[in-house]
Amino acid sequence: MIDAALNAFAQLFSQPLRRVLLKSIGFALLVIIVFGVVLQRALSALADSGATWAEQTAGFAPHSVWAAMAWILSILAGLGIVTGALFLMPAVTAFVGSFFVDEVAEVVEIKYYPADPVGRALPLGRAAIEGIKFGLLALVVYLVALPFILFAGLGFLILFFANAYLLSREYFELAAMRFRTPEEAKAMRKANAGYVFLTGMIIAGFVSVPILNFATPVFAMAFMVHIHKKMSGSRTAVLAA
Repeated sequence: MIDAALNAFAQLFSQPLRRVLLKSIGFALLVIIVFGVVLQRALSALADSGATWAEQTAGFAPHSVWAAMAWILSILAGLGIVTGALFLMPAVTAFVGSFFVDEVAEVVEIKYYPADPVGRALPLGRAAIEGIKFGLLALVVYLVALPFILFAGLGFLILFFANAYLLSREYFELAAMRFRTPEEAKAMRKANAGYVFLTGMIIAGFVSVPILNFATPVFAMAFMVHIHKKMSGSRTAVLAA
């Protein structure tokens, strides 16, 4: 497991994966920016409407006071969105990663497993569906865990273990589906649920590091290619780079 993680991290900045890494980071930033702009405008509109309603209802302060309050609320909403976007980075990477997994997997398979056949690329529609499904599931889990963050860090522990489960599940199945049917990939994950979850803790630690977490889709997929190969009894040994 450790050798697989070291190999994945070492290959992360190699020439073949550098282009994929840059595309992945750019797409993740685009998703966050679009999400932030749309939500910030919606919250700003609500702040303006609320300030107008409060001014008409209260009637004891000048318009400039209510306008200033609406402006402050819109600024706070923007800051909250930025923080929230970073908080939801695992959900973003789950969606973004689905578009680049096959590029990453092919590079890893060719370098480390030349004696094995290269896996079949997932149809774009299937990969997108998997990414959306996991992204939405992650979003639900994070929203459930959010209230617990106020209680002595319990929320952060919940998020860490949730990330370990969700991200290991997604990337292992994506790696396995290059060689197996979706049903076989899921069955293999369930049969090795404990080990897959442990590998997910490495990914959860990776995605918890600011800035570095933008590279999560590339690292996680490369890592899970090694894990799947190990479980499959690949003919090529995984050696630390």
